[in-house]
Amino acid sequence: MGDGQELSTRDRHLFGPGPKHILALDGGGVRGVIAVAFLEKIETILRKMRKPDLNLSEHFDLIGGTSTGAIIAGALSFGKTTAELKKIYHDLAPLAFHRSLFRLPFLQPKFDVEVLRREIAKIVGDRTLDTEDLQTGFALIAKRMDTGSVWIVANNPRAPYWETPRDRNFIGNQHYLIKNLVRASTAAPTYFEPELIPITDGIPEGLFIDGGVSPHNNPVLALFMMSRLKAYGLCWETGPENLTIVSIGTGGYRKRLDRASLGRMQHVTIALHALMTVMDDSQGLALAMMQWMGRSPTPWVINSEIGDVSETFPCGPLFRFLRYDVRLEGPWLEQHLKLKLSDADLTRVREMDNPGSIPLAYDIGQRAAELQVKEAHWGDEPDRDTPSEPL
Repeated sequence: MGDGQELSTRDRHLFGPGPKHILALDGGGVRGVIAVAFLEKIETILRKMRKPDLNLSEHFDLIGGTSTGAIIAGALSFGKTTAELKKIYHDLAPLAFHRSLFRLPFLQPKFDVEVLRREIAKIVGDRTLDTEDLQTGFALIAKRMDTGSVWIVANNPRAPYWETPRDRNFIGNQHYLIKNLVRASTAAPTYFEPELIPITDGIPEGLFIDGGVSPHNNPVLALFMMSRLKAYGLCWETGPENLTIVSIGTGGYRKRLDRASLGRMQHVTIALHALMTVMDDSQGLALAMMQWMGRSPTPWVINSEIGDVSETFPCGPLFRFLRYDVRLEGPWLEQHLKLKLSDADLTRVREMDNPGSIPLAYDIGQRAAELQVKEAHWGDEPDRDTPSEPL
């Protein structure tokens, strides 16, 4: 980026002037189709307000995701439409989550990773992270198990580890294959094998698993930090007029433990259940922090103690914050979406690895998008935001 050199599309988003927009996409397996339904509504509104063929990569300056959210983020960053995203989910999920009778329970992951790897490659090809085909800022979250570190990787040329050093102590991030990074972010334990990624010559590859088993299954807080911390070289201005952060979920619910069904293995059951709920606890904390630090017309109830954290951050709101999601709980669906599900359907739609639930999950997402995503959220006058009733 020398003097007089025209900025690439990516660099105009990352380093150009003007208000900035971040899109953060949660993990959630096949429930990612819920996020697609929200994105369809957003795309429709922006096309109506801006131009009829607008892609979301033109509006958002940084798109990041975890696990299934990384697939969506990558596709959007390449300029794909929500119609193409919807087709990806309907085509990819039945293939990637096809259960084989020949896989050994507890000794092998549930699904054949080669199918998922092949389908991801169809979307992103053999492009590396520095490809000019990425139309905007792109980031994803993965967990590196051999070092115990969380990797928040982006196509930001000012970030640490972008360049390969002269001593070749590591391979610069710009050279990583996007298909390997996305596969790493989707390597959910017990569902798929870990992903091995070369780090440098002469040492074993890094062992990566799903970013959802880090604090960032909802990557929104990590992306906000990326936009502000000096180490990343972006340093975007804060304030509701300068920064809008949109966070989209894939459906959540409280994982309750039925004490009557504990049986003889109660200690193991409690331990496993506790580990599983850490992801939900981390997501709740991220949501609480974002609603506290930002100004949100779409508040969510965090818990019965603090409600929707409606009090103002001590130094004033740092951004506008929009959170779109659903609660996959019977009373919530009936109250907000006028949808009454049987216990069997509710159990089915909560599953992250059941392609048969996609039509129902998509219908829930569409209903919620009609309720939650308003044209007023996407105007140019954030000071006129008026919060809705907490969800």
